[in-house]
Formats: sequence, structure tokens, C-alpha cells
Amino acid sequence: MYRSNFMFFVLYFSLECICLSQSDIYSLNYIYTALSKPLELPGIHEFTAMGLMNDKQIDYYDSVAKKKIPKQDWMREKLPADYWDKGTQSRKSKEQWFKVNVDILMKRMRHNNTDVHILQWKHGCEIDRQSDGTLKFIKGTDQYSYDGDDFLAFDDANMQWVAPVVQAQPTKRKWDGVQILNQYTKGYLEKECVDWLSKFMAYEAKEFSRADSPPMVYAFAKKAKTAGHVRLTCMATDFYPKDVIMQMKKNGVPLTEHDGVQSTGVLPNNDDTYQIRMSVQIPAADKETYECSVNHVALKEPVVVKWDGKCCDCTQVTGVIIGAVVVLVLLLTMVSSMLVLWKKGKIFAGKKGDLPATGIQAPLNGNGNGAAVLNMPVIKDDAISTDSGTKDGASSTDSGQGSNECLEREALLANGGNIIYP
Repeated sequence: MYRSNFMFFVLYFSLECICLSQSDIYSLNYIYTALSKPLELPGIHEFTAMGLMNDKQIDYYDSVAKKKIPKQDWMREKLPADYWDKGTQSRKSKEQWFKVNVDILMKRMRHNNTDVHILQWKHGCEIDRQSDGTLKFIKGTDQYSYDGDDFLAFDDANMQWVAPVVQAQPTKRKWDGVQILNQYTKGYLEKECVDWLSKFMAYEAKEFSRADSPPMVYAFAKKAKTAGHVRLTCMATDFYPKDVIMQMKKNGVPLTEHDGVQSTGVLPNNDDTYQIRMSVQIPAADKETYECSVNHVALKEPVVVKWDGKCCDCTQVTGVIIGAVVVLVLLLTMVSSMLVLWKKGKIFAGKKGDLPATGIQAPLNGNGNGAAVLNMPVIKDDAISTDSGTKDGASSTDSGQGSNECLEREALLANGGNIIYP
């Protein structure tokens, strides 16, 4: 018996959805289904709840997962975590409410627990979009059924409950006796439900109205924490929609998690586009060919970007070390020469106006005193040049090309590329 009742319920709502599917009619409905006891059938849970917009599922909850989840990308992206947290708590409360009330109805109907009995609740609203773009409320629905038969329904126009069966009369009298409850029900159907439907329609329309945007793809490496290694990163950004396929390849062979590949997953930018990064640690001296391959609906063919073998911040550190070593060697050479000359009496520090024994004038320093100094050559080390021509002020070993280029790209993307996640 319970199988026929359950199939009747499914057929009932399916036929209703087909009848209401008109081009100018929009609907938002929530359907809750509670069973008197669990069934050993796949996908059939003791309690389920789902939201439907224009007959398309937008959220879902069941008694196993116990979590309200989005079923459309725009629901997941536009509604904050707080919305889903509160929705989960609300569904958990309704699950307990249904568990209690299905037992009450079974006793009223004089049913035992041999068969499975079903209590359903459907509530929502329908609107019509006018030619001027305004939304007109058509009707609200708030109805209960038991084992596929109508049990109780709310008359929105007269703001009272209608009981088609005798067993529903006690509930009708109780609920009609609380006028504030009926006022709330009417207000929800005619105002709050319409507001949510309007908001959801705007979210969905925005998702499907914008043009596809192809990804910008970059490959760069930075010094890794492990000595002698670099972290190679593939980055794709500014793409829409969010579905994307990215692969890191070594000599044309895709790398996987077993090779140490890490991914941020697809993350939102602040302009409704998306980004993704993948990275892997490799030896700095590795001479193999590495590349990033990205495929997206906005591309005619996958974009492949090869890594140029350079490290963004490795050369800078090496240049500083080389520069420091050069200066240190020159200083040591100079000090050694001074010691030799001093021992031979060729150099001394005298008072202002004094002449050294060699007859060479000791130059004055910047504040006019007579301390003798050496005219040391100015050492220009390109590795530590502060050329202001680079966008991020980073050093360059080849006039803004090579290793500095990837740093500039990353800084540009981080500052102007709408990247809001590290």
C-alpha cells in the first residue's frame, strides 16, 4: 500500500509542476516529505525537504546528511554561509515537527506501524511578470497531504484553513483559533515568498545573462622552503563561468596529487569571475619541460603556457649575495693594501693642511675635517639596482626582463586582477 501511495504523491506533484510550467508564470515552492518509518530503498529517506524555483530544484535536505545544501551554482555563490547555517537549523526543527505529527495523524487515522505512511507539506507562491517588468502576485500555496490525499490547505483569500476530511477538523479549529498564525501565513505567501522569488530570479538571470569570459593563464616559480627547490605555479584567472579544467604537465604528461600537485580549487574574484591555482615543488636545477594546460567553455582550444625555467625571487637573493661577496672582497683587498702602505709609511692621517709623506694631498671628507680617505670606486651591481622603472620596485638582472617579469605579473594580478584570496 505504501508504495502505491508514495508513487501517487510523486505523480501528483509531477503533474502539477507540468501544468504550472508557463513562460510568464514564476513559482517558488518548498516540499517536505516525512515517512512514518525508514524504507530500505536507495535515495528514499525518512525525511526530505527541497526548494523548487520554476520547477527546478534549488536546495535540498535529508535526514541522513542533515544539512541544507544548494543545488544551483548561483545559490551557492550568491547566498552567504549564514543563510545555509540557519536553513539547516530550520530544516532540523521541521524534521522533528514532522516526526511528532506523523505519529499523531496515524493515531487519528487508526493506522498502525505495519505499513509506511507519508505526511507531506508544500508551501510557496506564484507570480506573473507584467509587460512593464513588475511582478504580480497570483496565488500562494500552503497545503498538507497524508498518504497522497488532501488533508489540510490554507485559503489565502479568506485567511483560514480548509479541512476536506474529518480527521483534519481538530487541526483546523486549533490553527484558526490563532489568528496571528493565519496572518503570518498570509504575509509569508503574499510578501516574503514573493521577495525571495524575486531575489532568486535576479541571481539566476545575472548568471545566465553575462557573456563567457576566457581565462588568463600564467606559469611562474618562486623559491620553495626546501633548499634547492622551487615551487612552480600555474594560475588561471578572470574566467567565467566557473567550470574549468587545469593540468600541470611534465614533458607532456599530466602531474597528479601523487606527484605533489596542490590546488586551491576554483575561487571567486570580486567581479564575478573566477580563478584557480595549482602548484608543485620541483628541484631548482630541473631542466625538464613544464607547462600549464587550461580548458574552458570560452576557449576554442586549450591554452598551453610553458614555464620559462626562471624563478621569480631566486635571482634577486643570489644577486644580493654576489654583490655582498664582491664588496667584501674589495674591502678586504683595500684593507690589506692600506696595511702594507701604512707599514711602509706611505699613508697616514694628519691634521688639516698636513701633507702625507708621499706628497699626495689627502682629500677632505664631506664635513670638512682632515681625515684622510681613499677615493673608492663606485660599484654598480645590476643585481641590486633600484631602477624605478619596474612596476613593483623589485630588482632586475636584465632591465625588467626574465625573473622580474613574473613578479610584476603576479603583483599586477594581485593588485588589479580582482584576486581576493591568497
